[in-house]
Formats: sequence, C-alpha cells, structure tokens
Amino acid sequence: MNSEKAAEVKVTIRTDLSLLLECLKFQMKCPDLQKQALLTIHSICERREDNVDLLREMGGVSFVYNLSKSSVVRSDVKETALFTLGTLAEANVYCKNYLCRKETFADLAGLLLKEDVPLTQKRVSVYLLSVLVANNSKIKDELKLQECLSYLFNSIHFCRTTSPLSTESTLRAANATQTFQLWASVSSALCGCVNNPQNEEGQRICVAAFVIIKVWLQQIVLLRPEIFQPICSFIAMTVANNCNVQESFSASGCLDTLALVLVRLASVADTSLMSCQLSVTISKTLSACMTENLYFNNLFFYGVVSHLFTLLVSPHLDPEDRLSVLLTLGHCTEASGKTHEEW
Repeated sequence: MNSEKAAEVKVTIRTDLSLLLECLKFQMKCPDLQKQALLTIHSICERREDNVDLLREMGGVSFVYNLSKSSVVRSDVKETALFTLGTLAEANVYCKNYLCRKETFADLAGLLLKEDVPLTQKRVSVYLLSVLVANNSKIKDELKLQECLSYLFNSIHFCRTTSPLSTESTLRAANATQTFQLWASVSSALCGCVNNPQNEEGQRICVAAFVIIKVWLQQIVLLRPEIFQPICSFIAMTVANNCNVQESFSASGCLDTLALVLVRLASVADTSLMSCQLSVTISKTLSACMTENLYFNNLFFYGVVSHLFTLLVSPHLDPEDRLSVLLTLGHCTEASGKTHEEW
C-alpha cells in the first residue's frame, strides 16, 4: 500500500472512530446502539496498534473507560465497554499503561464487591485485569502488583462465598457455570502476576491463597471438574522454581491434600476417563512442586508413586501424557532417593 493510499485509509478510520464515539456519547438512551458501536470499535482496533492510537488521540479510550463505570448505562453496555478496553489494551502498550493505575484497580474491585453486579460483568472485569498484567514488566516492578493481587484475592473470596463447589439445588446450573468461568479468569490473571516472566514477589503474595485452595482441593468432585484445571495451573505457576513458596505450600497442607486427591482419582483411572485426565493434571502439578525441597516422605506415605504406575497402565491415558507422568515419577524417586522396589 503506497503512502497516499495509507493516508486515505487512516482518514477513513479516524472518521469512522469519530462517528462511533459520537454514537456512544449521544445515544445514552439506546443501549443496543451503544453496544453495537463498542463492538465495532473492538473490530476496528483489534490487533491494530495504530488504530488504537487514533482512538486514544481523540479521547476515545478514556471515554470508553468512563462508560464502563457509569451509573446511568445498562449492565450489558458496561460489560461490552470492559471487553473493548481489554481489546484496546492488548493491542496498544500506551493504552495498557494508561489503564494500569490505582483508579482502574479500585473501580474493578468495586465491581466485584457489589452483590447486584452480574457474574458476566465480574468475569469481563477480571479479563481486563488479566490483559493489564500480561507481559507487563512495569506493573510487576511497582506497588501496582500488590493492588492487582489484592483485587484478585477479592475475586477468590467471591468465588468461595458463592460456593463454586456446592452441590446444593439452590445453586442454579447457569450461575454455577458463570462462577467457574469467573474463577478460570481469576486464575489466568493470577498466573500472569507470578509468571511470564517469573515474579517472586507475586509468588510470595499468592501464598495467602493456599488456605482457600486447600479447601477447594478437599471438596473437589467429578461433578465439578471445570474448576480443577485452573486451580492446578495457579498452583504450578505459584510454586515453580521457588523453594520458599514450595515450603509454604507443604506447610499449609496443600501438598498432602493434592497427593490424596491424586490417590483417589488414580485408583479408578482405569475405569474412568475423567479420573485419568484429572490424575494427569495433578501429576503435572506435583512435578512443579519438586525442586530441592524434601517434602516427599508424605508422597511415599500416601503411595503416590505406586498410583502413578497405575496411571501409566490406564487404557484412558493419552500417549502424549505418558511422558509427563514419567517425569513426575522421576522427580519423586530422585527426590526421595528410593528405588522402584522400595516404593
């Protein structure tokens, strides 16, 4: 595309974005039109840093942000605004830095603490935060990390108080699914705070979540597998290559609990595909817990290694997962100094 043509395209895009902003500003009584305008902005700016720059120059980013927290617009418009902000932040580092401020985190935390805010809106707000922390060295080098994690821990407590593992009939299926999705988003954001690259301060702060994680591991049932993978991802990221955090994980009782869950699931892995898949997930998580710390007498006591051998011969085991189970076996035996016969 030559420079003249590129300039024409830029003018066209600027005009389109300007008209869309006018629609957002002057169609406050037409929420469906506002949603459509926001989704069109999303489409124009997705993965287009230059287009986000145009929107930012005309005050569009700040307007969408203000719209997301407005008290006079419909909740689904707020959700769409938050989603659009996530798109803008993903595409443009200047937009991301603009949003990475105390006010933003406080506003997002306020959304979570309000009981009348829909779960979908809470989930999108966590998605926005996960975008802000992803690959963002600035946020990890400042006190903003503490603010991010404080907000996310509020999310964890919210998930806990809404009983994501409850089997009571009062928890409607649709609501339960949304709660699982919220936790998955929270887990993703937490992982972004402690990893990519590894952040030891974030890992240290996340130790506070182990008490809740232990409860969830104890309550996990096959009827609620959706929450299990995010839990294990969070554990693996938090303890990886950090002996002090691994020690805290063991001291909290989470290592014992994780081992017991593995034993329970692996014992029926030959007859249950889901049990086999969850067992593989746990074995990968245990592997992440193993560096130079010597907390593996517990694993010996619970018979983890023998159950890993049982898992290896399960007809449901995916060939691609066999290597990860073997690696966990190797870590267990190496850490303990025992032979196969002794196990």
